[in-house]
Amino acid sequence: MILIIHLLAFCGGFIIMSFELLGGRILAPYFGSGVYVWGSIITIFMLSLAIGYLLGGRLSVKNPTPRKFAGIFAASAIFLYPMILYAQPVMEFIFLHIEDPRYGSLTTAAFLFMIPTIILGMISPYSVRLLVDNVEESGKVAGALYFTSTLGSAIGTLMTSFYLVLWFEVDSIITILTLILLGIALLAWFLAPGQQAQSANTSTAE
Repeated sequence: MILIIHLLAFCGGFIIMSFELLGGRILAPYFGSGVYVWGSIITIFMLSLAIGYLLGGRLSVKNPTPRKFAGIFAASAIFLYPMILYAQPVMEFIFLHIEDPRYGSLTTAAFLFMIPTIILGMISPYSVRLLVDNVEESGKVAGALYFTSTLGSAIGTLMTSFYLVLWFEVDSIITILTLILLGIALLAWFLAPGQQAQSANTSTAE
């Protein structure tokens, strides 16, 4: 189970950074690819992850289970994929109504990327809670999981910037990321009965 949770955290980190890099490609046709565009994207992603960490930590204290963990991945997929349909209309509307490209790109990034990224940000703290059995090990578990997640982010950055954007269109990459999230959600869901049984046995023994 420990390896599976680490795998899920790795995939979460991969998808977050892949999504962030795609953000630049998505906004470029309307707002360019200048430093203010990337400043807007990074700001929205950092703010969204901060909120996600906070919400994920709070959610994790309320009877954490692998099936609730699966729900986080499923929810992120549900909010990520429709962006293929509404990204262009949103960008056109904001582009026509906000003349300053700095605030136009910031507003667009908030509308397009904030909700999926908040949900993705919930993955790391929830992963930690699923694996922590006692306070003494919490630092060790958190460090290992954040290492795994950050490693996934690094590989996601390289894979997306070096290969995926050369092989696929942006919409295709988003579809791939959505399918990965759904696959991870199913994996976590089917792991749930065994994990819950293990937790029940532990509680009985105590």
